[in-house]
Amino acid sequence: MSPAPDREPRDGAAQAVDVVAVLLIVLSVLVFFSLIHLVLLPFVFAAAVAFVLTPLVDWIAKTLRAPRTAIALAVFFVLATVVGIAAYFALPALADEALRVLANLQVFIERPLQSLIGDRQIQILGQPESAAAIAATAVGNLRDALQRNSLVPALLGLAFGGVFGFFLTLTLLAYFLIGGRQLVRGIFWLFPPGWRPRTARVGGALRPILLRYFTGIAAVIVYAGVAAYLGLGLFLKLRHAAFLAAATGLLEVVPVVGPALSALIAGLVAVQEAKSVWNIIAYVIYASALRLSIDQLVGPVVLGSAARVHPTVVIFCFLAGGALFGIVGVILAVPFALTVRVALAAVYDEPLGDQDDKRPSPGN
Repeated sequence: MSPAPDREPRDGAAQAVDVVAVLLIVLSVLVFFSLIHLVLLPFVFAAAVAFVLTPLVDWIAKTLRAPRTAIALAVFFVLATVVGIAAYFALPALADEALRVLANLQVFIERPLQSLIGDRQIQILGQPESAAAIAATAVGNLRDALQRNSLVPALLGLAFGGVFGFFLTLTLLAYFLIGGRQLVRGIFWLFPPGWRPRTARVGGALRPILLRYFTGIAAVIVYAGVAAYLGLGLFLKLRHAAFLAAATGLLEVVPVVGPALSALIAGLVAVQEAKSVWNIIAYVIYASALRLSIDQLVGPVVLGSAARVHPTVVIFCFLAGGALFGIVGVILAVPFALTVRVALAAVYDEPLGDQDDKRPSPGN
C-alpha cells in the first residue's frame, strides 16, 4: 500500500474547533463517569489487570511463536484457577468466622466492655448501664434497624451484586487480554485526525510510567500482607492470621473500602479472642500503625517513586478522586494525573522523567 498523502495544514480556526471538540468530549466523559462510577468498577479492575499482564502475554507469545489469542486465554485461565483455589480455601473460613460473629454478637460487644469497665455501671444519658445491658441494647437496636429499614434485602442485593461483579470482572479481563489494543485504538479515534500522531506518542510515553505505577501498587499489596501477618500472627497471635493477612493485602486493591473492611474483619477476630482490654488496645495500636505506614509512608513513597510524582500529589489525588468519583476516582486519580503530566510534557515539547532534573532552571 502506498503511504497516505500528507494532510493539508489546518488554519487556526479549524485547530481551535478541534480543541473545543476535545474539551467537550472530555467534559462529557467525566460527567458521564461521575453518574455511573459504580458501574465502572469491574471495567477498571479488569482493565488494570489486563494492562499489567499484557506485556507477559506478548512475551510468551513471541517466545513460543504461538497465536497471541491462545496465550492470552491460557494466562487468563491460569489466573482464574489461582483465584478459584484461593476462594475455595478462603471463603469457608470467612463464612465460618462471620457466622460465629453473628451468633455471638452480644458476647463480642460485651466482652471488651466488660474488660474496660468491669462489673460496675456507667452513666449514659443519666441512666446507669452495665456492660451486659449496653451490649443487649446495641444488639436489639441493630435487630430493630434491620427489620424496620428492610436492610436484609438490601444486603442480599449487595451480595448478589458483588458475585455478579466478580464474574463480570473475569469476563471483561478475558476480553481485555485478547483485544485490549483494539479498544485503545478506538479511544484514539475519538481525537481529531491531526491530534492522533501526538496522542499516540503520549500513549507510548505513558505506558511504561503506568506500568511502574501499577508495579508500585503490587509492592504495597505485598507489604500490607507481610506486615499484617507479622502483626496479627506473631504479635497478636490471632487465629487465621495467614488468611487475615492475605485478605489485608488483597483488599488494598480497593481503596478506602478495602482497608476498612480488612480492619473490621481482623478486629472482630481480635475482639473475640481478647482476654483483656490490653489485647484490644494492642490491636488498635497494630491497626493504626499499619494504616499510617501504608497511607503516609509506603504508599505515597512507593507509588510516587514508581510514577515519578511527589508523595503529596499522590495523597491529594487519592482524596480528590474519592470525593469526586468514589472508589473509581481513587483508583484512577493517579493514572489520570500521570496522563495529564505526560500530555503537557508532549504539548510543551519538554522531556519527561529523569531528564527533568537535568534541565536548567528558568533563571539560568
